[in-house]
Amino acid sequence: VDGIIRSGRVKGVNFIGSVAGGLAIHRSAAGTLTHVHLELGGKDPAYIRPDANLDVAIADIADGCFSNAGQSCCSVERIYVHEAIRDEFVERFKEEMKKYKVGNPNDPAATVGPVVKKSAADFIRQQVAEAVEKGATAYSEPALDLSSVADRSCYLEPTLLIDVNESMSVMQEETFGPLACIQVVKSDEEAIRLMNDNQYGLTAGVWTEDTEAGLRIVDQLEAGTVFINRCDHADLYLPWGGQKMSGLGRGNGKEGLLGVM
Repeated sequence: VDGIIRSGRVKGVNFIGSVAGGLAIHRSAAGTLTHVHLELGGKDPAYIRPDANLDVAIADIADGCFSNAGQSCCSVERIYVHEAIRDEFVERFKEEMKKYKVGNPNDPAATVGPVVKKSAADFIRQQVAEAVEKGATAYSEPALDLSSVADRSCYLEPTLLIDVNESMSVMQEETFGPLACIQVVKSDEEAIRLMNDNQYGLTAGVWTEDTEAGLRIVDQLEAGTVFINRCDHADLYLPWGGQKMSGLGRGNGKEGLLGVM
């Protein structure tokens, strides 16, 4: 692939994958004027203000964390909750987690299947263990019967980590698994700073009933797509892509079409 790109005989390269893979392709295209479109990693944050509608926010954010076993490029991986609603949010989120049961995808009762490979599952377990060692508290719902599963090591119970902080790997490195991480903040300003304090910038969401406050906050977020009261979503009619190490270029929508012309 490196030789093909360096030859200059291709008009463009579209790559969806790891940061390492994207950087390698970008280096190969250097000096060729080849159009490069990259969609790479994510560590997408959500901020829940004190005035948020928790009935809507908790259900949507849990889905953003656990659907497809958390294996979505725009899965919610960092949750910033205002201290005024911390206890209520945590308890209600735990209740919502009861809807998510890990198990064999052939089991109709299962809503969360395995992650892609054993090494990915091991990495997530390491992230959880490191966070707990540094002071976080882990909570999970039990798995279903996995006796019919050949390799149980790829299965992870949907897990909530409470009281994490930015020093932990789980708040910096992409997880790509069924893991929700809550960090408490004292203000909008602190939430904005922490949401931007990451190498990735694919999507970010703010949950609030105050539209003006929501618009003020999302305007300061370093992400390719920003949401108010929504998460984990890509609209085919709107441009899609990341900032920082989340990628380069845009797909979807009019802007995406013009970018490949």
